[in-house]
Amino acid sequence: MSTRIVIDTNVFIGAIIISQGQNREMIRRCLLGEYQPLMGNALFSEYESVMEREEIVARCPLDRTEILDLLAAFLSVSEWINIYYSWRPNLKDEGDNHIIELAVAGNAKLVATNNIKDFQKAELIFPDILIAKPEQIIRI
Repeated sequence: MSTRIVIDTNVFIGAIIISQGQNREMIRRCLLGEYQPLMGNALFSEYESVMEREEIVARCPLDRTEILDLLAAFLSVSEWINIYYSWRPNLKDEGDNHIIELAVAGNAKLVATNNIKDFQKAELIFPDILIAKPEQIIRI
């Protein structure tokens, strides 16, 4: 059984911008079934929104079709989670609260993010969820 994981937007975007590295490896491992990625409405909307930004498109070696194909492949292995209860851990960046809510609702053990500091000092702590950078998770 695969470990349930939430892949923060910055990891997915990092994977489409840089062809080598830990972000790409994390997505590859999800596609191979080593991790069970979780997806929710807010996270999906964020992926779509950030992928369309001009500065992201300009830095990406993939064309639009390739990006959409990768997103479709990622979604095909993701488990869609409906969030019925808002935990509001009151993170420094309000926009990151949905990541923790998705992890809690989907019983994820891991959150992969490149912005660890954004998840520190939350008012509501979930000790069973490890929040770490892709390279840290891969070494586990």
